[in-house]
Amino acid sequence: MANEAGEWTVPVRKYFGTDGIRGKVGENPITPEFVMKLGWAAGRILAGKGQGPVLIGKDTRLSGYMFESALEAGLSAAGADICLLGPMPTPAIAYLTQDTRAQAGIVISASHNPYQDNGIKFFSSDGRKLADEIELAIEQELDRPMQLSGKLGKARRMADAPRRYIEFCKSRVGDDCRFDGLHIVVDCAHGATYQIAPRVFEELGAKVDVIGAEPDGLNINAGCGATDPARLCSAVVEKQADLGIALDGDGDRVIMVDDTGAIVDGDEILYIIAKCRHDSLNGAVVGTQMSNLGLEQAILALHMGFHRARVGDRYIMEMLTRENLILGGEASGHIINLNLSCTGDGIISALQVMEAMTATGTSLRDLKNGMTKYPQRLMNIKLETRLDLSVYPELADMVKEAEHELGGNGRVLLRPSGTEPLLRVMVEGRDEDKVNALVQSLVSRVETVLQKGV
Repeated sequence: MANEAGEWTVPVRKYFGTDGIRGKVGENPITPEFVMKLGWAAGRILAGKGQGPVLIGKDTRLSGYMFESALEAGLSAAGADICLLGPMPTPAIAYLTQDTRAQAGIVISASHNPYQDNGIKFFSSDGRKLADEIELAIEQELDRPMQLSGKLGKARRMADAPRRYIEFCKSRVGDDCRFDGLHIVVDCAHGATYQIAPRVFEELGAKVDVIGAEPDGLNINAGCGATDPARLCSAVVEKQADLGIALDGDGDRVIMVDDTGAIVDGDEILYIIAKCRHDSLNGAVVGTQMSNLGLEQAILALHMGFHRARVGDRYIMEMLTRENLILGGEASGHIINLNLSCTGDGIISALQVMEAMTATGTSLRDLKNGMTKYPQRLMNIKLETRLDLSVYPELADMVKEAEHELGGNGRVLLRPSGTEPLLRVMVEGRDEDKVNALVQSLVSRVETVLQKGV
């Protein structure tokens, strides 16, 4: 199964993972020296891809100031002009890169990771993630000596970036759509959306209570946001709100909470959007290998097709483009609707759900009816370095054995993380006790095999 999906045969690149370059600040490659040279290499490879400067945005991590300066220096040395946007959500950088016809967009962020980590993501001039061949070309350029361009680049700031993106988000709902009467709680994860998300929802009429909007450079994603929505669940119940919205540190993911305090994950959000926008989606939806089997069955019940891409929004985007489709996403809350945005956008995804609620007069709790999630258990095995599973054929046999034990009513997946030194082990099936037993047994057996291979 995993081999057929291509997950185990992906070539290992030196620096780029599934979502840019990421790691612990001060450790290779997330150092000021490397990031400056990365800016230089990217400036040389991306030169001429668009008409304007290279845009740089960041989340609220303290280290973002340091890496912003390093990127600026490297890009300038390559002869590229720079436009600094300051703290802005990742999807805002994608939109503004496309809207201003910039050469490229760069985001300094480690997304949902803690503040000790940081990373660099790139967008091409059309607002989409760089193609694999461009990333490989940048890596090759990094191996060359750094040389100054004959003409150094200039830097300026885009003062109106927040307002431009707020207006863009508001324009993604119908002209007559208002959220007057909706009471929501928004958790900004002390991240890049803290100045923007509350204003978008307020200006569309919602009553907004805000949490996680006091960044200090160190508290991003800490006990809040899409990766830890417990505080939001409590706040929604306590304030008797209609729903809650949890964004992650860079704003490209969203998890929601219904009026009872129950979490509505990305699979359920994807189902709600598919159900309410059925006629505009070209007949199918894209999920990933990690998407719940219940989502697949619910999409099929809507008389739509369901495709599984490799994990990572870049691979969802590749399949959407290849199959001429519109909507795709992950359980983590990364949702892409190409009718509305060129990349995954947490705010715009939440707006789609809220628009469905107001259009149908239905609560979030009732909107997700029609999809029943299978019990799914995910465990992580820590690794010292990135792992190529193709050199461990016995692991593929273990997967087949476990799936056979599930009797055709479940799935098993082994997948190296694209952003962290982890091997993810997922088991899904109808029987929760069997799922829990299988995943623990599988983790133990996999760890034994890997230890022997060291």
